[in-house]
Amino acid sequence: MHPTPETDTESTFAKRLKAQTTVIHDTVDNLVMSVAPFDSKENYVKFLKLQSVFHKAVDHIYKNLELNQAIPELAYMARHDAVVQDLADLGEAPYEYGKPLPQETGNKAIGWLYCAEGSNLGAAFLFKHAQKLDYNGENGARHLAPHPDGRGKHWREFVEYLNALPLSPEAEAEAIEGAKDAFEFYKVVLRETFGLPEGAEAPAGFQPHRH
Repeated sequence: MHPTPETDTESTFAKRLKAQTTVIHDTVDNLVMSVAPFDSKENYVKFLKLQSVFHKAVDHIYKNLELNQAIPELAYMARHDAVVQDLADLGEAPYEYGKPLPQETGNKAIGWLYCAEGSNLGAAFLFKHAQKLDYNGENGARHLAPHPDGRGKHWREFVEYLNALPLSPEAEAEAIEGAKDAFEFYKVVLRETFGLPEGAEAPAGFQPHRH
């Protein structure tokens, strides 16, 4: 029996991760664009503060020794330092988040890592918007710049290593739960950074204009 298209699309861990998080990922994208982070320097600074909190929350995952053995040069993919430098480029001090940050470990941390690396793949259109504000990979938008190997090639290599992790179905389920937690945390910090009400989502009928 040949696999159906639906079965085939969920044949790897990364594809299952994507399938299980697509809905919440879309709500994150819509919420980000609804606050117009590139409409002004003021909004962009808020966006950088948001990014700095999230990337600080995942920084220890990038430095995890076991994961670095499974995913070569993972530590060098971390972008928290780059976001801090972006803030400095704009004359802003490192942002101090007033609450304890998640320090996820184990299988859930893999889900957080998936979100962080996936955000770099999807940052191409964000990088274009930042360039319209005259920020680039050397000034103000360092953390949005593409990997030296290119976004697509780097992501494909990362996914290969991700799929090679020896995870049981139970471990995969924990990783997927971790990814969902990461997206939810991102939305919580976004609401606080941009002054939105608790639980706010993108306005009904909102259509993000990415291009």
